[in-house]
Amino acid sequence: MSAETGPATTGGRDEHVRRVRLPADRRTPAAARALVRSVLTEARLDGLANEAMLLTTELSTNAVEHARTELDIEVVADPVGITVTVSDFAAGPVEELIVGVRNDATNIDEVSERGRGLLLVDHFASRWGTTYLPTGKGVWFRLDLPDRATGDRGAGTPGAATAGGGTPTAPESSAPSAGAMSELMQTTPDPYAEDPLPDFATSLLTRVAEMVGAAGGVVRLDRGDGQGTQVLARYGRQPRPGNELLRVPLAVHRPYAGELELDAAPSAYARPLAVLMAERLSLHLENDRLRRADVRRQAWLTFLAEASELLAQSLDVELTMALVPQLVVPRLGQWCAVHTTDEWGRLRLAAASHADESVLPQLHQVLEETGPDSVQARLREASRNGTQMPLGAPMEGFAVPLIARGQRLGTLAVGRHQRHRHDPDEVAVLEDVARRSALAIENARIHAERRRVAHTLQQSLLPPVLPVVEGIGFAAEYVPTGGDVDVGGDFYDVVPLPDGRWLVVIGDVSGKGVQAATVTGLVRDVIRVLVGDGKPLPEALARVNETLFERGGGRYCTLALAAVGPGDGNQLDVSLHLAGHDRPVLLPAGGGARFVGTGGTALGLLDSIASPTAVVALDPGDALVFYTDGVTERRRGRELFGTERLRDAAAPLAGYSADVIAARLRSTAIGFSAEAPRDDIAILVLRNDAA
Repeated sequence: MSAETGPATTGGRDEHVRRVRLPADRRTPAAARALVRSVLTEARLDGLANEAMLLTTELSTNAVEHARTELDIEVVADPVGITVTVSDFAAGPVEELIVGVRNDATNIDEVSERGRGLLLVDHFASRWGTTYLPTGKGVWFRLDLPDRATGDRGAGTPGAATAGGGTPTAPESSAPSAGAMSELMQTTPDPYAEDPLPDFATSLLTRVAEMVGAAGGVVRLDRGDGQGTQVLARYGRQPRPGNELLRVPLAVHRPYAGELELDAAPSAYARPLAVLMAERLSLHLENDRLRRADVRRQAWLTFLAEASELLAQSLDVELTMALVPQLVVPRLGQWCAVHTTDEWGRLRLAAASHADESVLPQLHQVLEETGPDSVQARLREASRNGTQMPLGAPMEGFAVPLIARGQRLGTLAVGRHQRHRHDPDEVAVLEDVARRSALAIENARIHAERRRVAHTLQQSLLPPVLPVVEGIGFAAEYVPTGGDVDVGGDFYDVVPLPDGRWLVVIGDVSGKGVQAATVTGLVRDVIRVLVGDGKPLPEALARVNETLFERGGGRYCTLALAAVGPGDGNQLDVSLHLAGHDRPVLLPAGGGARFVGTGGTALGLLDSIASPTAVVALDPGDALVFYTDGVTERRRGRELFGTERLRDAAAPLAGYSADVIAARLRSTAIGFSAEAPRDDIAILVLRNDAA
């Protein structure tokens, strides 16, 4: 591009000169316009305001966008016109500093090829040019009053274009006016509209079509959401067959894609104006894309948070695996399947879901097929390699390995959407879902294993069945604490004695877990050995206390021992020893209820204990109820179930069988509160069943 060495001014006393340096931000064009307007007012050149405002806006805006440096604005006015120079301080090749965005037009002059900003300057300015300085570059324009212009193009009147001092070109009858260009540049979307883009695109298309005399036009947009290409705006009639259409692609990023199409006669201004409109529309389409992407990402974050919460609520393995496909379909895919790896490395279909339930049997059939080309073969490869694997026909989609804590648990297979393929955001979300699902499945498996171990250990500490003895009824109820992965410290037992009597044992070891279970097993086995050797009960209790005290660790145990044997007539004699345990409840067959026995010292706290002996005679139909503190300390808010409530609940059960008494008391204790038990509940009933 040829450029004059500098702007020409008339000089003299009537000159009005302003110079200012402005920052490179969005407020600079407005500040530049205000500066030019003030000079025009002082010089009484208000007739040049429209053109001066338009060109000042173009040069300052493009300099801010492309040079990104501070700008020097110089405004010089004289009686016949005004000269505005916009200078930047950007270093680099001239081609990088050309104002505006290039287009690929081939049928217009060099100026329009240089960009839309210089095209507007060339159209409206009397003269213009570029000045190159060691510190940067300046672009200037000169506007003369129409009656003072001499050979130059008058402001607002189409004339000869000089292209910065070049050869004049013929005037264009279709050249746009400054007012029309200002309206085009000032058209903006409605900020309060729910979807302002259709109206905004229609307004832009209408203005451009009227400026170039187009018979029709259309703006098409594909947002990449599976809906395909949609008409965003339309003007005039449909193009007639054979008409050569002007097409300009919209400068938007994926997944957006679009095109502007005009049914307009070729002219020097048709394509540049179409490009100008496409650029303005593309800017707002990019804002729309970013806004929608931001809203979508926020929705994905909410979805992932909700998915994590749902997955964390279940510690059941099968339920967790069944929940995963329900989270994925239909939001992230048309179908979803979860395969788990067994101990031999084989994949097993654990759960599957399809958006169309009628297709679910066919989906199961395809997923369970084996063979080198089957879906399951590709799933095995994905699980073995630990990488994402595409799935081909007939079930298009891809598989994501389920990996938690370095362990390969299986695969999460997802089918493609019905209308479009997964975009990168959806793939990232699915990979995140796979990670969270794998962790939830692994947590559920760990919980299930802990529960199985706890259940097995707990059962080993309790007798599988109570003995059946003629004339004596035994019954027991046991409710573990609400945390079913911990072993409780409550236990009971019924042991035969060498002298023909039976020993009833119920105890409670402090704490829970493996350590409490270890102490429970120790106490239970020591008592069995000692009484089996014929040791008296006080001596057996002393030995147990000695063992626990020497062991240390802060664990202690409360025990109730009752040796039961025949007495006078049909009576049963009960020799009762309490070591820190609650007193049992006696239920006479004739009614009423009372506590019996004398309290003693808990085992494991002191080096010596006291365990007084109490003898209780049970007539036929009488029952003795033993229990642990899980019954009496059951809570309803701040209220305890308590021993008095237990005695009152047992009194109406006098005369019932041992099984009924134990079951009724268990139900009463559990029903006292809606919460799960915080401590183990053990109830053991001894009854004289003699006729």
